[in-house]
Amino acid sequence: MAKDDHQSELERRQLALVRWQKHAMESDEKVLIIFEGRDAAGKDGSIRVVTEHLSVRKTYVVALPKPSDRERSQWHFQRYVDRLPAAGETAIFNRSWYNRAGVERVMGFSTAKEQEIFLRDVPTFEAMLLENGLKIVKLWLDVSKDEQAKRLEERQTDPLKALKASPLDAVAQEKWKAYSKARDEMLTRTSTPAAPWFIVRADHKKKAHLAIISHLVNALTPRAIARHIPDPDPDVLFPFDVSAIKDGRLEH
Repeated sequence: MAKDDHQSELERRQLALVRWQKHAMESDEKVLIIFEGRDAAGKDGSIRVVTEHLSVRKTYVVALPKPSDRERSQWHFQRYVDRLPAAGETAIFNRSWYNRAGVERVMGFSTAKEQEIFLRDVPTFEAMLLENGLKIVKLWLDVSKDEQAKRLEERQTDPLKALKASPLDAVAQEKWKAYSKARDEMLTRTSTPAAPWFIVRADHKKKAHLAIISHLVNALTPRAIARHIPDPDPDVLFPFDVSAIKDGRLEH
């Protein structure tokens, strides 16, 4: 897609998001959008595109640092609960309680028992949130190993990307297979009919951005607003099912 065509399509979708948020604010909706994915999968850039024209008063991004000693002693969900949206608000989690099933598992930051309890409890926890009026959209951004390596290298060589660098970057490639295994179990056990995971194949950032916004519009917006926005490209964004683990749609 030519640059001008992409920008036009992006702005059309962003306008639909603005119209949706106006409706959501008037209707006192509570919305949580969870962005998860591999390191360097493009979560920051995707969130930036989604929030670019939304209300700064009614939209906020949560990107928590590693937990303190006190927080580590608390119920795992506790520090996230306080950051859930109130009426008329949209919260975007740049990583979330799913850290326990990903980085904490791979890096040994929590015990096997804690990880199992999390995977057992999270569907019930999310069901409680849904029953209390919260809308939840869960997105897993996936990239190829080669594309991840390229992006991680850019963090080391491009001064403008220096703040994206993390100590965990150094092991993302080394522990690629371990992250794949953790991802597969997490998606399989926590994608439910009420709170399903959607996969975003994010090697191509612009295509991913268009697909993500199309999905948000279609998932959250009244038909009168969404009917002019195309469905996301199914080769880029699709609902998770277990067959995706083996048929090549998820990177291994």
